[in-house]
Formats: sequence, C-alpha cells, structure tokens
Amino acid sequence: MAEQVDNAVLELLRRIRDDVSRAREDVHDVKVRLSAIEMQLAALNHRSDRFNERLGRIERRLELADA
Repeated sequence: MAEQVDNAVLELLRRIRDDVSRAREDVHDVKVRLSAIEMQLAALNHRSDRFNERLGRIERRLELADA
C-alpha cells in the first residue's frame, strides 16, 4: 500500500515538473516575442518622428505653418 502511495506521489511530482518545464518554455517564448514587438515599436516610433520632422519642414517651406 505504501509503495502505491509513493508511486502516486512520484508520478504527481513528475507531472508537476513537466508542467513547470512547459510553463518555463512558454514564458521564455513570450519574452522573446515581446522583445521583438518592443523593437518593432521603437522602430515605428522613430519612423513616425522622422515623418513629423519632414512634414514640419514641408509646411514651413510652403508657408503653411509658423517658421
């Protein structure tokens, strides 16, 4: 009887270990993807800033905005 309990506990611990391992892998994947998204967002913000600068210069040249 005690051996069956020990085996059941060991099996449960193995399942928990496997679940934790999969969760750890999932978290790692999410971190990698989030980092990629953050880099893309930074690039988009930079491009947006450049467009705003260029638009401002165009407006000033055409005298559509204050100098």
